[in-house]
Amino acid sequence: MTAQNRLMIMAFAFLAIQACSPYKSSTYHPRSEPVRNTGNKNPGPSGPGYNPGVSQIRTEIADYGQKFVGVNYKYGGQSPGTGFDCSGFTSYVLKGFGYTISPASAVQATTGDEVSLSRVQPGDLLFFGSSRKKIQHVALIVKRTDDGIVCVHSTTSRGVIVENVSQSSYWKPKILFARSVVKK
Repeated sequence: MTAQNRLMIMAFAFLAIQACSPYKSSTYHPRSEPVRNTGNKNPGPSGPGYNPGVSQIRTEIADYGQKFVGVNYKYGGQSPGTGFDCSGFTSYVLKGFGYTISPASAVQATTGDEVSLSRVQPGDLLFFGSSRKKIQHVALIVKRTDDGIVCVHSTTSRGVIVENVSQSSYWKPKILFARSVVKK
C-alpha cells in the first residue's frame, strides 16, 4: 500500500468519524458580517417570505433553505456541490446563519429546545421516524399554515424539495416532534 493510499484511507476515516460524531451542543456564533439577504427586506402581507409574527432571521433561514431545491440526495452529503442527506442539509443551512449543529439526525434530535407542533416556526427542525429512539429523517420548517407544516428537506428519491408534510400520506404518520435551535 502506497503512502498516498494510506493518506486517502486516513482522510476518509477522519471524515466518516466526524460525520457520525456524538457532538451534542448547538452553539450560536454571531456573524461578523450581516446575514445573507434573501431579497425579502419588506415582503409585505403577501410576499414570498412573509410570516406574520416570525422574526426576520427565521424567515431568512427558511428562504435560504429553499434556494437548494433541486440539489441531489447523497448519503452523508453536507454540501450543495456534492448533494445532501437530510441532516447534512439542515446542518448546512443553519450553519449559514451561525448555528453549528451536528450533521447527524439522531444528535440533532437532542439539540435545542422541543417545540409543540402547533407552535413551530420557520427555521425549526421537524423529526420523523418510528419512535423517539429511532429517528429516520429531519426537515427544516418553512411555515405552519392552517393546512399543516410546510418543510424543505432532502429526500432519497427527489433530493431537496418543499412540501406540506402534514398532507403527505408518507410523511404524516412518521412525524414525531420538533425542536428549535434558533433563539430569535
